[in-house]
Order: sequence, then structure tokens, then C-alpha cells
Amino acid sequence: MPHVPPPKRHPYDQWSPDARALDLVGDKWTLLIVRDLAAGPRRFVELQRVLPGISTEQLRSRLNRMVADGMLTRKRYREVPPRVDYALTERARELMPVLGELARWGYEWAWGPPRESEAIDLGAIFRLAPGLVSCSDGIGGTIELAVEEGEERKCYSCTLSGGTVLVEEHESANPHARITGDQAAWVRAMSPDRDRRGLEISGDRVLAEKLLDGLRAENSHPATNRRPHFAAA
Repeated sequence: MPHVPPPKRHPYDQWSPDARALDLVGDKWTLLIVRDLAAGPRRFVELQRVLPGISTEQLRSRLNRMVADGMLTRKRYREVPPRVDYALTERARELMPVLGELARWGYEWAWGPPRESEAIDLGAIFRLAPGLVSCSDGIGGTIELAVEEGEERKCYSCTLSGGTVLVEEHESANPHARITGDQAAWVRAMSPDRDRRGLEISGDRVLAEKLLDGLRAENSHPATNRRPHFAAA
């Protein structure tokens, strides 16, 4: 893989590292594709499912470009029907701290309850864990996050170990902690009020709270207590 990808079709044409970076990731959807592949490879239709609002042509164009730029790998399987998986390269995985900082800025300056037009997928927040959650204090282990809706249960496994955070979308066999709640409870926990009373925590509560604090970017800027400021119309 070449160290310097070819220029995009509409580059910024400025010799500056931020402009070069935006040449690769400045398009709409690109960073969200990186986020949604952070939990492992996905098929085209799976990416469509977790990216509401993207058209088939937009997604196909972004994936093709990201493969050409060395951001993604494309693996084809000899199956019927045909199966193609997309996965992050090391170059793309290095963007997770950048996505984490973007999410922290969003929490600090743009966050609020869900809008009527917004799809709610808690996984979109959970998949930010590698960029949001710090494990530099030596606390580690596996936490299962479960979102329950009626008979449906969506599980995520988050492992803190050796200074890294790994998130995967499946149940955990023997997690050190488990956090369970329905969608409404999780929305209240992740919203500005940070009301966690609807979540059930079992196992290592310290580890569970550490993960929740990290996902919500709490104490990331201890010297500030900002709220969004909007100019008057």
C-alpha cells in the first residue's frame, strides 16, 4: 500500500497536513463509515443498515474511494449469494482518536436529546469506544452492553486491555461486568441529564462505570463545564 494515496477528485490543493487529511476523510459519510467498521468487518447491506440516510450510490462511491485510498480492504468470498466484507486498515484505525475528539466536541457543544428526524442506534455511540474510552489507569476487563427491546436483545462486547479498547458486536461469554437496559434507559443515560437509573449493572461496577463515563466523555475536560451556545435568530 503506498504511503501517500493519490489525490482525490476534488482536492483542497493546499500543501498542509490538515488539508491532506481532509482530502481523504473530509467527504460526508467517510468518518462515519470508519466508526461503523471499528467493531469489525461488515457487508455492504450491513453498512446501509447502520447509516440511515446514505444512498446506495453514495455508499458504493465512498467504499470504492476508501479502498483506493488504502483506508479499507475489500474481501470477496466464494459464496452464493456473493459476499463481500469491508474492513479498516491500520491507516483508518488510526482515526479512532480523532473520532473520539470529534465526539467530545459534539458532547460539549452540540449535544441534546434525540431529534424527531434522528435514527436512534446506541451502537453508533458504543462503536466510538476505541476513541473515547481511556484505559491508561490500568483498569481492564470485558463489559457487555445490552440493549433490550421486547424480545430482541442487541449485545456489544467492550474489552479494555493493555492500553487499548476493543469493541465487538456480540454477546460476551464471561464478562467482568454487564450493563443492561432498554433503548429509553440508554437514551436517558447518554443524554445531557446522564440519568443512569434505568440501567442495570452487574459484576464489576467500577469497570462498568468507567466505561459509561468514557462513552459519555465525562471528566475529559475537567476545567470546563460548557453548554451549547446558539446565536439568536
